[in-house]
Amino acid sequence: MNTNKMTDVVIVDDHPLFRRGVVELLNDSGEFNVLADFEGGQQLLEALDELSPELLLLDMHMPELSGLQLFNELKLRGVQQKIIFLTASDDSSELFAAISAGANGYLLKDSSPEQIINGLKDVMQGNIAIDNTGVTMLAQHLRKEEEQPQSVASTQHADLTERELQTLELITRGMSNKLIARELGISDGTVKVYVKNLLRKLNVNSRLELAAWAHANQPLPESER
Repeated sequence: MNTNKMTDVVIVDDHPLFRRGVVELLNDSGEFNVLADFEGGQQLLEALDELSPELLLLDMHMPELSGLQLFNELKLRGVQQKIIFLTASDDSSELFAAISAGANGYLLKDSSPEQIINGLKDVMQGNIAIDNTGVTMLAQHLRKEEEQPQSVASTQHADLTERELQTLELITRGMSNKLIARELGISDGTVKVYVKNLLRKLNVNSRLELAAWAHANQPLPESER
């Protein structure tokens, strides 16, 4: 018997058939409970005070308010819910904008039901939900940035120390700071310093963007070159 508390979810998507399918998928999962579903962002904004969801699923392209506009409005209102984009958009710039703005995940609508459920579970466990396709999209976006004359990523690769490169490579494997510390034989605090340096030197905002940068540039520690 599953005694785990179910996660309350609200869905915003202007495609009725798809929205109904996601509602049924989540309610049948035994782990999620859909409190409400809306076809537009304004409906959500008007009803949010009466609801207490833990997770919001937003489409990216909707009439009136786009997913990003709705996300920004929610953040301005100080919402604490975790927010995932569930969208058909494979535009790498939109993915980058969503993750950079603080979204907790970006899943494509053609993901399998299992991938969607697992992505939502990952977010509720404190991770960012993004599949391999999303990482590739982020990498493509960063490659485009590298082609710009003043690209930070292309000019600062040489500034990474061997330890920072080792840390970056382990981040791409999905390792936590604690596991990285164990792998490298250093303290958690030292790993935090390396991660902070990587974020600053590569001009990115999250571990996910670090992984995407590594995917685009494939820097490796000297021992693996």
